[in-house]
Amino acid sequence: NGQVAQPIQQTSTLVFYLQDDGEGPNATVASVIGINGSDWSYNSFGTIFVVDDPVTLNQSPLSTQIGRAQGVITVASLDGTNVNIVLSIVFNNTQYSGSTLEIQGTSRQRENLRELAVVSGTGQFRFARGYAVFETISYDAQNNRSVIRLSVTLAVS
Repeated sequence: NGQVAQPIQQTSTLVFYLQDDGEGPNATVASVIGINGSDWSYNSFGTIFVVDDPVTLNQSPLSTQIGRAQGVITVASLDGTNVNIVLSIVFNNTQYSGSTLEIQGTSRQRENLRELAVVSGTGQFRFARGYAVFETISYDAQNNRSVIRLSVTLAVS
């Protein structure tokens, strides 16, 4: 019939939580530049943020930290609804210490579920590919604090 059979792709999923804090002395997200004369906010085109969120095993900020989510977030759409994310999950736990996962793509920041590409990795995740789903578990607007579940599905050879 002329069709080539595709091998069945096996996958493995990792789930962890980002503790995102945008206010106060322990802030893990900060705006670093924006367009002159405009607010540097999450919905202002051209605003660039750096992030260094703790990565934990569960949604409690007191749970075991297994790494850091470090990267850059750029408000990339004129209407402020989309951000472009370049994020490294830098593991510091015993199992994956020194390894990273590299995540990148456009995130529709007002949606509860956002899917981005896993484009690479290092250490135990060398040549990683797959996708990452970011899900906002809780958001405290008054304190600009959120907990985000990150489900990473990787292709396994």
